[in-house]
Amino acid sequence: MSKPSLPQGTRDFGPDVVRKRNYIINTIKVVFEVYGFEPLETPAMENLDTLMGKYGEEGDKLIFKILNNGLNDPKNIDKAKLAFENVLQGKNDKHLTERALKYDLTIPFARYVAMNHGQLTFPFKRYQVQPVWRADRPQKGRYREFYQCDADVVGSTSLLNEIELTNIYDSVFATLGVAVEIKINNRKVLAALAEICGGADKITDITIAIDKLDKIGIDKVKEELLQRGLQQNQVDIITQYLDLSGDNFEKLEKIKNLLSASETGIKGIEELTYIINHPAASSLKNKLVIDFTLARGLNYYTGTIFEIKALDAQIGSIGGGGRYDDLTGLFGVPNVPGVGISFGVDRIYDVLEELKLFPRAVHSGTQVLFFNLGEAESNKSFELMQQLRSKAISCQLYHEQAKFDKQFRYAEKKNIPFVVMIGSRELENNVCNIKKLATGEQVSLPLSELGDYSFS
Repeated sequence: MSKPSLPQGTRDFGPDVVRKRNYIINTIKVVFEVYGFEPLETPAMENLDTLMGKYGEEGDKLIFKILNNGLNDPKNIDKAKLAFENVLQGKNDKHLTERALKYDLTIPFARYVAMNHGQLTFPFKRYQVQPVWRADRPQKGRYREFYQCDADVVGSTSLLNEIELTNIYDSVFATLGVAVEIKINNRKVLAALAEICGGADKITDITIAIDKLDKIGIDKVKEELLQRGLQQNQVDIITQYLDLSGDNFEKLEKIKNLLSASETGIKGIEELTYIINHPAASSLKNKLVIDFTLARGLNYYTGTIFEIKALDAQIGSIGGGGRYDDLTGLFGVPNVPGVGISFGVDRIYDVLEELKLFPRAVHSGTQVLFFNLGEAESNKSFELMQQLRSKAISCQLYHEQAKFDKQFRYAEKKNIPFVVMIGSRELENNVCNIKKLATGEQVSLPLSELGDYSFS
């Protein structure tokens, strides 16, 4: 029998890790709820035609496709063989696969809105926390199965939504104790750049190349742009664009000069100016930065785009999103504007771990361990333990009678902060001993007062 293993790019999560992940997810959920967002879940898989063509050339390559069931049926073998030939030529074939694991939460959400738009009250604000899958090359901070936490607003063009989403990012990372840079740009600005570099059809080539700037550097970006068919004078304009520097207001002045001939560009600049000048921007705990190198290579973005970078950790973006004013139009329901953001839970976990920012309390689920010191004693302990559980205090009774040292070691290994000891003498006198392991402090209480003790 072969040694058990995991698919590359996936992970098991033990209790300690799950508790830490839940701390992150619950922190995010609380902020989502405070801002009026409602929970939603969609299936792990979608019809292939729901996903394909929505993420751009690079994204489509990373979609995990699911083989149809019944391919071993003799009736389907010939169809499957032909389908494999089509796939080898880069085509999709419904006889081989009709479904795929979802690549992100946004397109499935757009599909949900399109299917239910007659029953929804707009603006509709939803949040979603579920796993997604990408056939990417696994590396630090990049997995094939990972969780996303999304918040989206559909049915509104108001830029107040962008202001709220900026503040959600700020609030979550301030609560987690992670210093971040909230980067913003606008796809209208990028569309205007494409216009002055030969036409709107150039935007995909330009954004895909620009999106790789951090990974491959400016020289490689220039090479890729030339390989994608842009002329040297157009690449020079893009280089000038990428070199824009200064504070937010200086950058806005410089971009106005570069894109002054484009109505689309001026509109994008106005939207960025609104966000930067809004009173809420001055109260952010983290820095809000206009970054014209930010492209986000997904085709569906149409306005403001976001990306979050941790300042004190060497890792990629830990959040991102943007406005997509006609995403549901892909599913036959036009004119439903939307904007959303996503948190990268796995990368946020890595940052908190690296910076040692997880609270001590996260490491333990059980607050109290009752020692097992005999049958009568354990029966009484179980009765008291149930009383504490009814007050939402997490408890365990050690599973068998054992020496003190063994039970103490168990509590220490499990990071259980309190132990309650009831021996024969304590049972006779209706008292118990409570010990706080972190300090060694020990108190004796009447059993009737145990329920009022503060295990904190």
